[in-house]
Amino acid sequence: QLQACGGGLVQAGDFLRLSCVASGGDFSDYGLGWFRQAPKKEREFVAAITWSGGSTYYVDSVKGRFTISRDNAKNTVYLQMDSLKPDDTAVYYCARKLGYYSLEAKEYDYWGQGTLVTVSS
Repeated sequence: QLQACGGGLVQAGDFLRLSCVASGGDFSDYGLGWFRQAPKKEREFVAAITWSGGSTYYVDSVKGRFTISRDNAKNTVYLQMDSLKPDDTAVYYCARKLGYYSLEAKEYDYWGQGTLVTVSS
């Protein structure tokens, strides 16, 4: 299971840190990703990280503002979101897949319940 938290209502320019705690399985075997879904839009990839944390990938719209990291000892993946914009408003989901990460949501087999991020202008 994956449990995401850390969302909230902030103003443009503010920051938030999302956390996602995993239970069950060997956390270090999995690539991890963050996705988001805004109202009336498709779910989109945001960021991903390899099992070791040695490689990360970001969608262009968040590069330089968001940072994904993980702590395998705590079975936790984080998404540090700085300089938030109203366009970042969405429900954010963490997900895991065995092996290397992917940009495709369909390749992830376990998903967290989502945490809502609302950025006001």
